[in-house]
Amino acid sequence: MKILVINAGSSSVKFTLFSMKTEGVLAKGLVERIGLSNTKLSFKRHDGIGVERKVEVKEYPDALKVITDILIDSEVGVLKKLDEVEAIGHRVVHGGEQITKPALIDEHVKDIVKDCFPLAPLHNPPNMSGIEACEKFFPDTPNVAVFDTAFHQTMPPEAYLYAIPYELYTKYGIRRYGFHGTSHSYVARATAKLLEIPFNKLKLITCHLGNGCSITAINKGAVHDTSMGMTPLEGLVMGTRCGDIDPAIVIRLFELGMDVGSIDRYLNKQSGLLGVGGIGSSDMRDIIAASDNGDKQALRALRMFVRRIVKYTGSYYALLGGIDAFVFTGGIGEGSPLVRQLVIDKLAALGVRLDSKANEECVKGRAGVISSESSAWRVIVMPTNEELMIARETVSVISHENDNPEKDDSVV
Repeated sequence: MKILVINAGSSSVKFTLFSMKTEGVLAKGLVERIGLSNTKLSFKRHDGIGVERKVEVKEYPDALKVITDILIDSEVGVLKKLDEVEAIGHRVVHGGEQITKPALIDEHVKDIVKDCFPLAPLHNPPNMSGIEACEKFFPDTPNVAVFDTAFHQTMPPEAYLYAIPYELYTKYGIRRYGFHGTSHSYVARATAKLLEIPFNKLKLITCHLGNGCSITAINKGAVHDTSMGMTPLEGLVMGTRCGDIDPAIVIRLFELGMDVGSIDRYLNKQSGLLGVGGIGSSDMRDIIAASDNGDKQALRALRMFVRRIVKYTGSYYALLGGIDAFVFTGGIGEGSPLVRQLVIDKLAALGVRLDSKANEECVKGRAGVISSESSAWRVIVMPTNEELMIARETVSVISHENDNPEKDDSVV
């Protein structure tokens, strides 16, 4: 079975083609700068043969045309015909409360995705454009939506509700939804496999650290709490997002004459490591290099980043009543031994101990246990693979649909 995974962003489309018999990648690529100048296609096959070229792409259907052409290209393609693709899995950021699992895309599901545009204005509209483009080029192929919010829908009300008038939840859906769910779900299950313990018996804290950052408490297969909220802005310090702040700051910015658009840019695109670090970069590698060279502001940004992770970890540890493992993932989580060391060293009071050698040797792309034998709980680095998780969920949905064509309990 061949599954195509599509991740349509605000100006790009990532794609991965899997052979699910082996879960191997047949090809993957990216069309970037859609609607802008210097639009480029990057494509790489399983055997290492790759292509990079400039392309003319103004809209998402143009991007899908480029993708389908390269997949069946007589020289570098990996398909003879497009109908070899048996299903398409789409990353969709927000499904609200109505969608609790991956879902076969029909008009009702598309309406829900559109209804969530105000909750994820930077993500759901391009996600929807990717779906509609695939329906055009693969008219007889089932499409499945895998939602970033779905994994977090097992949170209890005391976790997802805010302490604001209840009618704001009942009328407008203002609540915590959580994001990065596909990543948290993948690494949690991969950790269970690594530890050879059933997923529904583990207490885990999974920490996704990249340009966007989130941390999740998982209690025996169900999400107990997560750091991102109604939008991906809440929670940890991120590359350009502020994370937790006093809500009155927004009021004060209004008083200072800023409009909604300016405030949104400040908090989502000009804050976090970029805003605090003072070096014109949101890349943790640059922040660390600057702090190593004596830049006090960059060092302050690094300390704020670590402190927020430790703060959340301590609270989640208490809520769960202890944990079996703490999991690092994402570009920073997988790639920065220093950040991992700084976080775990500050959690020493909880009995956790790092194996310094194992930590240094665990580089990006490699899974491993980096805690010492004397540690009270395991610390694990687990590379995430959201595309594979989406492909797996897509297979599960279409298999379920074939077995029970009249039943779909993922949409309420």
